[in-house]
Amino acid sequence: MSDGRLSPTAGNGQIVVSGLTKHYGNVRAVDNLSFTVEPGRVTGFLGPNGAGKTTTLRMLLNLVTPTAGTATISGARYANLPDPIRHVGAVLEASSAHKGRTGVNHLRVVCAAAGLPMRRADEALALVGLTPAAKRKFKGYSLGMKQRLGIAAAMLGDPQVLMLDEPANGLDPEGIRWMRGFLKALAAEGRTVLVSSHLLSEMQLLADDVVIIAAGKLIRQGPMESVVGSMAHTARVRVRTPQSDELVAALAEHDAQVEPGEGGVLLVGGVDAPTVGRAALAAKIELHELTTERPDLEGVFLELTAGKAAIR
Repeated sequence: MSDGRLSPTAGNGQIVVSGLTKHYGNVRAVDNLSFTVEPGRVTGFLGPNGAGKTTTLRMLLNLVTPTAGTATISGARYANLPDPIRHVGAVLEASSAHKGRTGVNHLRVVCAAAGLPMRRADEALALVGLTPAAKRKFKGYSLGMKQRLGIAAAMLGDPQVLMLDEPANGLDPEGIRWMRGFLKALAAEGRTVLVSSHLLSEMQLLADDVVIIAAGKLIRQGPMESVVGSMAHTARVRVRTPQSDELVAALAEHDAQVEPGEGGVLLVGGVDAPTVGRAALAAKIELHELTTERPDLEGVFLELTAGKAAIR
């Protein structure tokens, strides 16, 4: 295509993980894990280090054999998909290539091995914005460029499903913003996008759905707004005043929970901002700041996974 965009292949692209379990000796890396990933959406796959995310992705790609359970893509195991490179693209680490080979030649080698037309190499480079570096040798690529090249390789087969493990590693802020737009555009085309990442603030901007695991077990799954909204009860009011003691006393009449924050700030729970404002007004207390701090993905993630990280 003239703009370098590729159209998704046939297949519904739904990912279904059911009772997936993996033991390494006495270590249970993944423990009876079940979740679904829907096409047309970006799903964030989140968990602490050692939670089992990479092992799960490897089982989806038949790189690791499950101890129990199943993992299917479009209703089939990856190994049973006809011409899987045309159905699934994956990047589990930054691209590796012969250091003396150019980016475009690296992709042409992959095309030749997969039986894909050579034009795919140029189209995929254009898709990830690497056309200006097409003839540069791999040894001169930055980590961010290697990440883009890996994504280009994953897109060679025009897949319906894209799975990425920490794709923002090595990307600068501009690159991260590009990645966000790129993945959202793929989902808007009806593709299935599953992204594992530790960048929770970026995940909140990127993902439509989240799957959170810890110690190999599912902790929470659902739309981003639903998962974050489920912790609305943890919202606090941030207050800054030169009359802290007086405000604490005034809020005690409202059964508020008050904790000291940094820089003389008070963090108030159990009441809303208007209640704090009215209490301060009645007591003639001067306020310099009065804002509501609502839960974000990072706060929700830390609360849901507290004490559940695996020790390996």
